[in-house]
Amino acid sequence: MSTELRLKVETRHDELDRVSAAIEDFALEADWPLDLAFKVNLALEEVVINVMNYGHDDGLHEIDIILTTEEDSLTIEIVDDGRPFDPLHDAPIPDVNAELEERNIGGLGIHLVRKMMDDVQYRREEGKNRLTLVTSLAK
Repeated sequence: MSTELRLKVETRHDELDRVSAAIEDFALEADWPLDLAFKVNLALEEVVINVMNYGHDDGLHEIDIILTTEEDSLTIEIVDDGRPFDPLHDAPIPDVNAELEERNIGGLGIHLVRKMMDDVQYRREEGKNRLTLVTSLAK
């Protein structure tokens, strides 16, 4: 049986608390493994903050977040109307082996998301960025 959580958040940093609380509630209801809610919140925070900070030049915009659980997987889709940006190809590749003070800024967040999730896909449709993250629900 599939369950779904849909959130619509504005591009304001204080919305992250609401997202985190909704994920925690959804995780409790669905009986997720303890580390899954943390992983999902961290991935969403990385992606959503980037949209908030870099996706637009003007005013408030909305970000749609859709979580769908299936029997053994969780799919997260983040949809925004910001400038086109494919984090899988456009973000810099971080040198995770370099000394901290020698690292370039950028790219580490999407690197972490890719490591935490089983699958990450990007597409641009109807003037919107659509980032899809998939992870296992295995306990």
